[in-house]
Amino acid sequence: MSGYRVGIDVGGTFTDLICITPDGELVLDKTPTTPDDQSRGVMAGLTQLGERFGMSLADFVANLDLVVHGTTTADNTMIEQTGATTGLLTTEGHRDEIELRRGHKEDIWDPAAPPPFEIARRRARIPIPERLGPTGEVVLALDEDAVRRGAQRLRKLGVTSVAICFLYSYLNPDHELRARELLLEEFPEVEHVSVSHEVLPKASEFERVSTTLVNAYVGPRLTRYLNRLADALRSAGYAGQLVIMQATGGVMTPDYVASRAVTLLGSGPAAGVLGAARSAATAGVTDFVSVDMGGTSYDVGLVRGGKPEIATYWNWRHRYYVDVPMVDVHAVGAGGGSIASVVAGALQVGPRSAGAEPGPACYGRGGTQPTVTDADLVLGYLPATGFAGGRMTLDVAAATEALRRDVADPLGLSIPDAAWGVVRTVNATMADAVRRVLATKGVDPRRLALLAFGGNGGVHAWAQAFELGINHVVIPRMAPAFSALGLLVADYVVDLSRAYVTPLGDADPLRMQRIFDELAEEAAKDLAPATLAADRIRVERYAGLCYPGQTFDMPVPVPPGAVETGPIAEAFHDAHEADRGFAFRSLAPELRQLRVVTTGVSEQPAPAPATPSGDSTAAQTGSRPAYFGEAEFVDTPCFDGTRFPVGQDVVGPALIEEPFTVVVVAPGQTVRLDEHGNYHLRPAR
Repeated sequence: MSGYRVGIDVGGTFTDLICITPDGELVLDKTPTTPDDQSRGVMAGLTQLGERFGMSLADFVANLDLVVHGTTTADNTMIEQTGATTGLLTTEGHRDEIELRRGHKEDIWDPAAPPPFEIARRRARIPIPERLGPTGEVVLALDEDAVRRGAQRLRKLGVTSVAICFLYSYLNPDHELRARELLLEEFPEVEHVSVSHEVLPKASEFERVSTTLVNAYVGPRLTRYLNRLADALRSAGYAGQLVIMQATGGVMTPDYVASRAVTLLGSGPAAGVLGAARSAATAGVTDFVSVDMGGTSYDVGLVRGGKPEIATYWNWRHRYYVDVPMVDVHAVGAGGGSIASVVAGALQVGPRSAGAEPGPACYGRGGTQPTVTDADLVLGYLPATGFAGGRMTLDVAAATEALRRDVADPLGLSIPDAAWGVVRTVNATMADAVRRVLATKGVDPRRLALLAFGGNGGVHAWAQAFELGINHVVIPRMAPAFSALGLLVADYVVDLSRAYVTPLGDADPLRMQRIFDELAEEAAKDLAPATLAADRIRVERYAGLCYPGQTFDMPVPVPPGAVETGPIAEAFHDAHEADRGFAFRSLAPELRQLRVVTTGVSEQPAPAPATPSGDSTAAQTGSRPAYFGEAEFVDTPCFDGTRFPVGQDVVGPALIEEPFTVVVVAPGQTVRLDEHGNYHLRPAR
């Protein structure tokens, strides 16, 4: 590639952009997110980037080779409950499976806890007489008249998107395919149709109907958004390729993801973890917890051996089960825009957020409620001038007044104590989120590094390290737009599976080989638009296995070449013992599915050039009072991060001001910048 490449990540408050220039330079920029239509913010960001290179939008996009995009449209649709009016055609007797949800309840101690919102109302869930047996044989033929009547009913109910999920259709899709044909004959104007054997061609029934319904619910809005963005890019003169980030940690074309919208849930945080893994590798760190503190949320991921954890089962998103592999990231409502308030005499911070509109009080955009960003400003961590790359001046008086009115006065505190209480509360919330994630993995945080990113990651990492007992913090210079960087380092990924349910000892190796080959061939067709060279395509095969009676299967790698079931069984026993602590080696495992993950390796950006060495005093720009929980404010040296030298230890307190973030170094810590652009915080020796 000879032109520019841009990664664009849409967050709740800011849209982050990272551009790789033809010379290999990484350029970071931000623009406020436009919640009503994210494409407006994306195009505004591209305009800003063009201006930085002295080009108009038209000239800039004409020189773009690639745009990689991470969108929160699917997640926002579920959070805001603004998806399509959805209907369901399902096997008679299974109409209420989506409500039974395997008996799962988020709060088992509250019998009055409300159920999740209904994606499809009960009256829009149409039972259809039909039945396939457990090997795919027809037990009861499809009642085509019932399908036609159901389609007419859904039309009268104002349904715009339909999910079709029949029993055992993953073994025999004929009934679902015919039902789709009949539906389109009776209801040709329906906007979207999701069929379960295409969305999730495997057992079990609840998992399949839930995933298919979510796909139908978010698909239309996502498709409309991607079409708007593609039209805006084409109108501006962009002729290159647009690819979209998926929750699997890979990217694909809009046509591919539009029919598999469910794979975009949680895709933004996944990109951040990929960026974190890349930067950690340059810093010589392989085992760490990644934390992304943006304006709205705080995302936690675990990376061991340089590879992010991938969750392949029990993935609940917005109270619905989504059975697709996902980079394992857990989020809490804690960010720079989290609103502070006093409820029943106690301080509460988040999960409500001021977002991009109106934003924190100090932004001067109409926000009046105090947020974490307002507290950070009052405590001296953030500069009042030169904020957000020099585009914003923060209003200290507005932040102070908001904290006084809503926190300090109700609690009888001084302004600094109120601001410190807000910061301590949000730090505790975030540290607890890290502990919960690590506890489920049996990992001691003291044995890990903390890699912090997002616009607010560098501001709060020092306190989180103290809370968690972590002695090594890494904050990359690109941290404010790390998810955007993750987009640019992500590979193309097509993850396909097919059910094959049988005891492994009875499985036909030739049939397994044939299924693997068919899945690989299908994936090659999906990857064709990416125009990748053959030597950049990697194919991995997996068998989904479990012990008899287990609900969820475990993916076991299957080596290339002829399939042999004996070594696969041994590999399963070993993997089960390593992951879950036990194995029944005398018990024959059951085969549930076969899976092929095809990866197209993307072109990787070159490492960031080293910053010249020198004396840190040359980078010092002055000082300002900052508060670290002691009796009073401390006069704290401020440094220009763009001139901060490599390889020199600076003892805190210190404030290192990068264009879109601040690295806060507390008293008792040292900071050093390495040659790859990573700040390392450690306890002072």
